[in-house]
Amino acid sequence: MSIRNALSRLGLELPPAPEPAGSYVPAKRVGDLVFVAGQLPMREGKLIATGKVPSACSIEQAQEGARQCVLNALAAVKSLDVNLDRLAGVVRVGVFVCSEDGFTEQPKVANGASDLLVELLGPTGQHVRAAVGTNVLPLGAAVEVEFVFAVMADP
Repeated sequence: MSIRNALSRLGLELPPAPEPAGSYVPAKRVGDLVFVAGQLPMREGKLIATGKVPSACSIEQAQEGARQCVLNALAAVKSLDVNLDRLAGVVRVGVFVCSEDGFTEQPKVANGASDLLVELLGPTGQHVRAAVGTNVLPLGAAVEVEFVFAVMADP
């Protein structure tokens, strides 16, 4: 199944490619890998998950934010003129969660991104992952997610 069909089945669509929030590029292809800079949970120009988890942002809100980060990342990949149906898989996902002291359920937040990748890509969406707690993230985001995708060689 194509990513476009999977997105449609889930009632999702890719947003415009994200603009960098600093001196970097959102995505860079190196050979058959695409590295995607940390994505914030931005939707229509606004953060959808802010503050520390779980006091200011629930685990469920942060999971939804992590899902949005996946959509933003795929838009960044597509902006490189990569046909998303040529994604060979997801190599690595790094999830950063703005965490209240003592919060240890970062993997639950990260599952928001991981589960969506598998829903969209099937078994090739499985990946290695880090889920890290931090005291603050850019712009007050509750979650930030970085990605490494494998791409099939161009024909």
